[in-house]
Amino acid sequence: MSQNSEPIIKIRNIHKRFHTLRGTVHALNNVTLDVMPGEVVVVVGPSGSGKSTMLRCINRLETIDGGSIVVDGIPLTGARNINKVRAEVGMVFQSFNLFPDRTALGNIMLAQRVVRKRRRAEAEAKAHDLLVKVGIPEKADAYPGQLSGGQQQRVAIARALAMDPKIMLFDEPTSALDPEMIKEVLDVMMALAKEGMTMIVVSHEMGFARAAADRAVFMDMGQIVEEDVPDVLFSNPSHERTKLFLSKIL
Repeated sequence: MSQNSEPIIKIRNIHKRFHTLRGTVHALNNVTLDVMPGEVVVVVGPSGSGKSTMLRCINRLETIDGGSIVVDGIPLTGARNINKVRAEVGMVFQSFNLFPDRTALGNIMLAQRVVRKRRRAEAEAKAHDLLVKVGIPEKADAYPGQLSGGQQQRVAIARALAMDPKIMLFDEPTSALDPEMIKEVLDVMMALAKEGMTMIVVSHEMGFARAAADRAVFMDMGQIVEEDVPDVLFSNPSHERTKLFLSKIL
C-alpha cells in the first residue's frame, strides 16, 4: 500500500435511496469511507446491505442523493466528463457482461478502441498481453459461449485492466462460478493486489480477504457497521451484528 497520505477514493456521508412500489429503500445511509492508493479493501455484509450500491456509486453507475464522492481528485457530483472518471476505475461484475458476438480478444479490444482511441495494432497487442496475464492466452479467438465461467470472468478482468485503471472494483466476482473455478479468478485478483492495484472487493471469499486485503469492512442496512484489518474483524469483531453475520458464513 502506498504511503501517500491522500486517499484515492473519498466517500463522505453519502445517501442513496431507491423508490419502489413498496416505498423508499434507503440503500446507503450516511456512508463515509477512505481508500488509500494501493489499498485492498474487502466489503462483506448480508444481501441488501448496500455493498454493490456503494461500488456502483463510485463508478457513477448510480448517482447519490447526498454527500460527496471524490475519485483521484475528481468530485463525482457535477463531474462534466464522467467517462474520464470511469476510465480510471475498472469494474468487474458478478455476471461477466461480455459481448457474445465478439471473441475474448475482441471484448478486450473494444473499449480500448472506443474510449482510449488506441490504434488497432496497439489494442490487439495489449489484449494479447492481458490474456497472458490472466492465464488464458490460448483463448484469444474463443467466443464467450465457448468459455467456462471462470475463463469468462478472467476475460472480464482483462477487459477492465485494458483501460489502465488506477482503481479496480469487484462486485462479487466469484459468486456465479462453480467452486473449482473460483480459485483461478481469485489467483488473478491476488496477483493484482500484490502489484499494488487499489481494489475494493465485495466478496465473501474469506481466504482471499485474509490473504490480500489491508482492511475489511462490514456493512448492514446501508451503513458501515465496523471496519478493521481482516484477521481482527473476522476473528474478534466488536459489534453483535458483525458477530451474527460472520457466525453464519465462517
